[in-house]
Amino acid sequence: MLTQNLGYPRIGIQRQLKKACEQYWAGKIDLKELNKVARIIKEENWQTQADAGIDLIPCNDFSFYDQVLDTSFLLGVIPQRYSPVLSQVKGNNEIDLYFAMARGYQKDGLDITAMEMTKWLDTNYHYIVPEFTADQEFRIFNENIFCEYNSAKQQLAEKAKPVLLGPVSYLLLGKEKETGFERIDLIKKLVSVYIEIINRLKQQGAEWIQLDEPCLALDLSKKDKEAFEYAYRAIANRVSGVKLLVATYFEALLDNAALAVNLPISALHIDLVRAPDQLDDVLAMIPEKVQLSLGVVDGRNVWKNNYEKSLSLVAKAVALLGEDRVMIGPSCSLLHSPIDLELETAIDPEIKNWMAFARQKLTEVSEIRQIAEGNADLLKANQLAIKNRLSSQKVHKQVVKDRIAGITDADSTRKSIFAIRQQLHHERFKLPAFPTTTIGSFPQTDDIRQMRARYKKGDLTLAQYEEAIKYATIAAIRWQEEIGLDVLVHGEFERNDMVEYFGEQLDGFLFTKNGWVQSYGSRCVKPPVIYGDVSRPKDMTVRWSKFAAAQTAKPMKGMLTGPVTILQWSFVRDDQGRDITTNQIAFAIRDEVLALEKAGIGIIQIDEAAIREGLPLRKSKHAKYLEWAVNAFRISASGVGDDTQIHTHMCYSEFNNIIQHIAAMDADVITIETSRSQMELLEAFADFDYPNEIGPGVYDIHSPRVPGAEEMALLLTKAASLLPAQHLWVNPDCGLKTRKWPETKAALINMVAAAKTAREQISIQNLV
Repeated sequence: MLTQNLGYPRIGIQRQLKKACEQYWAGKIDLKELNKVARIIKEENWQTQADAGIDLIPCNDFSFYDQVLDTSFLLGVIPQRYSPVLSQVKGNNEIDLYFAMARGYQKDGLDITAMEMTKWLDTNYHYIVPEFTADQEFRIFNENIFCEYNSAKQQLAEKAKPVLLGPVSYLLLGKEKETGFERIDLIKKLVSVYIEIINRLKQQGAEWIQLDEPCLALDLSKKDKEAFEYAYRAIANRVSGVKLLVATYFEALLDNAALAVNLPISALHIDLVRAPDQLDDVLAMIPEKVQLSLGVVDGRNVWKNNYEKSLSLVAKAVALLGEDRVMIGPSCSLLHSPIDLELETAIDPEIKNWMAFARQKLTEVSEIRQIAEGNADLLKANQLAIKNRLSSQKVHKQVVKDRIAGITDADSTRKSIFAIRQQLHHERFKLPAFPTTTIGSFPQTDDIRQMRARYKKGDLTLAQYEEAIKYATIAAIRWQEEIGLDVLVHGEFERNDMVEYFGEQLDGFLFTKNGWVQSYGSRCVKPPVIYGDVSRPKDMTVRWSKFAAAQTAKPMKGMLTGPVTILQWSFVRDDQGRDITTNQIAFAIRDEVLALEKAGIGIIQIDEAAIREGLPLRKSKHAKYLEWAVNAFRISASGVGDDTQIHTHMCYSEFNNIIQHIAAMDADVITIETSRSQMELLEAFADFDYPNEIGPGVYDIHSPRVPGAEEMALLLTKAASLLPAQHLWVNPDCGLKTRKWPETKAALINMVAAAKTAREQISIQNLV
């Protein structure tokens, strides 16, 4: 049996890529130094996989920002607005154009917005959304894939396996930027370029090429399915002498199984972690000459593989296909896993023995093959670790289980309907039309981060550290008052991360020192690990919220992260249902909400940035998920009085198909990211006649670009044309933690000016 990997983390074991990119953007290093960092990371990654015994090792899985953007760059899918940038950056390998597409461009007399960004299927990874026009042309624009294969081939020989996003998924993951056509109709033009790319790689010596087609695990239209059939038959007719492996993941093939197995390809990869039951269906219909890659090692979580379960799947496949037609690999790219568990020296040894990061998962792939071929000793050690975890008292707490078992409808129901609550909010807070606020965090400067690091190392006392946090908080409050924001935030200077901060104070969580994963671009996160039953032993945010509220006469928001987002942005235990774990977190957040209310905080934001992201990939599974996810939010929010205003925030999300469930959350105010889509997302709220208040983001915080007041005022005018003006708030797209103070201040000053313009120019009806 061959072993293979689908992709490996590209940030570097010490986040070298993040640091190098940010230094390049700041002008502190040149392109030569940036490329040197990238080369070292790639070579180390390839060697790590070779040392682990992986037979087919991915190359071209490295990216300076995002693999979908890389595909657009390879294919020359560059929106027309970037043409001036292209003429500016000739001779610099066009990487500044690449970064402009991801981050926007505001220099050299140009002011160009970034491309839209959204979540990669149901993960917390983000990708840059391709933009297509009816007359879209495709061509080989960038040579990186060919250069990288040459480098990998020199190091790995025949083990080097180029990886590309497949043509159909590339189209389906993009957007039409004009009416009158469907992007899937571009498939014939696109496939001709894929054929050229594949043939060039074959000429360079590639034996295997991996084409990722995650959309094969989605609900597909008849035209989508025809596009798959056309694309791969066209490739098969014009390409020979190279083996194509099509990779699917994150869900079962289900009704697309026959389509997938009958594509004219050499191998098909399926995810047997998310969907082990699909193996029987696939085995029953796979053609004789097609190899099957079994994704049996979880590429998206941190738990040690249960070899017995994996081996039963491998044995079933081998019994029917024979060893030479079976491959073993992780369920998906290991991009979504931390890099190396051996770097973690502070984790409880008992719990650490239950875990595996990307490097260890490579070993698991190799060991599963060795056990299948007769090495019984490796199986015994694994069985012992699995048994220990299942019975550990560190995992199970009866008092938490009893609370979840006793849930009633009253736990998830506000006392009064929104209209009554809204009237009380108007009377209590006396806010103007188009009230202004931010999402919560302000820039975490190098000084703040260095102080936190010094405190953790013991170089600062707790008193010294907290004095610095108080100073930063007061300064942020004074500045917000100065520019005229209506509802203030304390800036969250004491917080490292919106999930990690809470997980550190909840029982049932553990934290790593080096467990970083990429979220987008240079943005890396270090997700908590939920290993046991979750509970809240003490107040988490009350002290700092009370301190901030005491510094101002204006309303001060209490800031919390919601239960679904904490779940979705953590590595979650896999020994019980995700709904049970979410309800445990929901009650912990509910206790904190009530403590904030008791402390006098009248506006409380419970961020559910990831609720859309957790939506199953298949529509048939949506209803069950949304039922428990929405109910968990309501449990966290429903204990307060009617005059307490509950806000929530959601990140990049398409709401059209779930808008009724968003409304069912019954948050008094929802803020969403809409600036990159030019308020397109509001159309779903307008069509639904969304009843509660809403804050559409008026500027993109994921770009350093500073939008003007007039630009934001136009967005507000568009928002008011879609929704009742009296229900609209004015805010950025998301939190400002990752931005710099100069751009933040300039943008927020413009935002307040835009709100004032809206108050003067947009008619407000029925305002209380």
